[in-house]
Amino acid sequence: MSRTWIRWIIVAVLLLAALALWRSGLLAELSLEGLKARQESLSSWVSANHWIALGGFFVAYVAVTGLSLPGAAILTLAAGALFGLVEGTILVSFASSIGATLAFLVSRFVLRDSLRNKYGQRLKSFDEGIERDGAYYLFTLRLVPAVPFFLVNLLAGLTALKTGVFYLVSQIGMLPGTIAFVYAGTQLAKIESLSDILSPGLIGAFVLLGILPLLMRWLTRWLSARRVYAAYKRPSRFDFNMIVIGAGSAGLVSSYIAAAVKAKVALIERHQMGGDCLNTGCVPSKALLRSARLMADARNSERYGIAKMNAEIDFAQVMERVQEVIGKVAPHDSVERYTGLGVDVIRGDARIVSPWEVEVDGKRLTARSLIIATGAKARVPELEGLDSVDYRTSDTLWDIRELPKRLVVIGGGPIGCELSQAFARLGSQVIQVQKSANLLPREDADASALIEKRFAEEGIRVEPGCEAVRVERTRDGGKLYCKQDGKEVSFEFDRLLVALGRKPSVSGFGLEELGVIIDKNGTVHADALMRTNYPNILVAGDVAGPYQFTHVASHQAWYASVNALLAPFWSFKADYRVIPWATFTDPEVARVGLSEDEAKAKDIEVEVTKYGLDDLDRAIADSADHGYVKVLTAPGKDAILGATIVGEHAGDLLAEFVLAMKHGIGLNKLLGTIHIYPTMSEGNKAAAGVWKKANAPQGLLRLAQRFFAWRRG
Repeated sequence: MSRTWIRWIIVAVLLLAALALWRSGLLAELSLEGLKARQESLSSWVSANHWIALGGFFVAYVAVTGLSLPGAAILTLAAGALFGLVEGTILVSFASSIGATLAFLVSRFVLRDSLRNKYGQRLKSFDEGIERDGAYYLFTLRLVPAVPFFLVNLLAGLTALKTGVFYLVSQIGMLPGTIAFVYAGTQLAKIESLSDILSPGLIGAFVLLGILPLLMRWLTRWLSARRVYAAYKRPSRFDFNMIVIGAGSAGLVSSYIAAAVKAKVALIERHQMGGDCLNTGCVPSKALLRSARLMADARNSERYGIAKMNAEIDFAQVMERVQEVIGKVAPHDSVERYTGLGVDVIRGDARIVSPWEVEVDGKRLTARSLIIATGAKARVPELEGLDSVDYRTSDTLWDIRELPKRLVVIGGGPIGCELSQAFARLGSQVIQVQKSANLLPREDADASALIEKRFAEEGIRVEPGCEAVRVERTRDGGKLYCKQDGKEVSFEFDRLLVALGRKPSVSGFGLEELGVIIDKNGTVHADALMRTNYPNILVAGDVAGPYQFTHVASHQAWYASVNALLAPFWSFKADYRVIPWATFTDPEVARVGLSEDEAKAKDIEVEVTKYGLDDLDRAIADSADHGYVKVLTAPGKDAILGATIVGEHAGDLLAEFVLAMKHGIGLNKLLGTIHIYPTMSEGNKAAAGVWKKANAPQGLLRLAQRFFAWRRG
């Protein structure tokens, strides 16, 4: 007999058992009202048939939990009411554990494929927890029922957890809750009149049920902390309230907040204040883009009625201007400024030697809390021959002073696209190699198509579906070999730019030796409070993920610093519900929330409203009449689920939708807000108008038409 037939037989038996329970009337009786109504007769029958009652109750409880049917909580209360605290606790403890194990086995051998399809997203975090902490992770789920117990049983069956371990951990982990519910059942049995409801015993039972999750959560945190801190001795006094490692966006904001509330804080930086955003990222790239935009405007002067504009590029001077811009912004992030704010800024290499100690160039500093804000560095692939050429990344690009005639860019994400367009406008022949089918693969396909169209118009050669495999040095520069459509192709270059995103900086300062958990994507593992597996070590910025943006780093820094300073008295969960971003190509691509392609992929029903900026007066006046404003809403409602803008100043225009989503402002209110004419921001209002027209009440409009016809006589 095949495995499939065995599965179907087991499923049939389970369905028959569930049907039998339903036809018996037992499930219908599993309510608090039903239990109280039949309490006296049940108690009498149990007294007269004690052992039969024990056996029957045991089988029924195992069946209900094993079949994942509703009613286990009422049965637990019934055990207390009918059998008392001790006997009821023993009975439920074993029955629930055996039933849970049966559900575990059914899931493992019968329902594995269908449950993985149905609960895939929940199972992902469950799998990671089991793989990381095994039985301890299951134990915490049993103590604190963040996921319903029946779902824990089913999901655990899909993992590699051993059956014996599952049973033992389940019995121990569910015991505190079992005792609390059985005790509540013993008190329910004593209600004879309304006055009994206010009895101290019953009130105590319900108070226990209410605070049990809080107590269990505290217990799991205490056990977790005891586990990770066991090998270290906590100092009796600390030099600082908080030590921050890394002076990028996250580190600067974290230390600023600590100093602002008069906490003693140290900020350690081994390289440049301001991190990559100031020195190699946001600031220099935007300065370069501005110079490139000016050259593009000069070439397209006829668009504005100017027959010809002479503009000559001095690339070395352009790059010097970039450095001047960095120099003007640098005082905002300087040692002098932060020292003046009350931060102890320390230059040197930091190394974490214990959960409370950081060593800097041989000197040990202690703090109650640490914040890891070490940022990220350019991701460099393991390409054969790459080291044979003088390749550059977004970190090392800024010291060149000679414009490359032939530039090959590996990567079609935001960094690659911005720099490809900048160098093309400054005069380089640019080839952009992209592994995926589209540029900007995180954005909607229509947004990517607009960028690709503009790149083609500006002479940028985009090679999609092209995987880099090796690099070869030549006399004139080098050659990049790629696989494309099953063939090997090559591209010659004077300069090679690797723009494949950024890799979190997690090594070289003691995280590995301490045992801080690193996720598979390379970021430091953190909970919703920004805490690592050491509760007093928190993380913020690119090293934490999931978004590598300066504004998100600052956002996370607020949560990390406040939670670090106020623990254990107060804490806040990081809020990622409304995260905007923009790619500063021309046209810009800005987005917040859900995208149309994401909604399709996740099978989320949405209403898509799109307004073309070619219809906007200001865009037409500026010869910027391209792109669109796209808004996603719940069907028939004006609640904004996401927005994408492609066009000039898209990053600035998006702010209105960010504010609206953050504070629950719908399209109706946005439409009713006065926008200055003529401005690009009117595009947002126009999009709201398109939505309103599509959702106009047609019945009322027909009545209005008749009414006005009547008034005309």
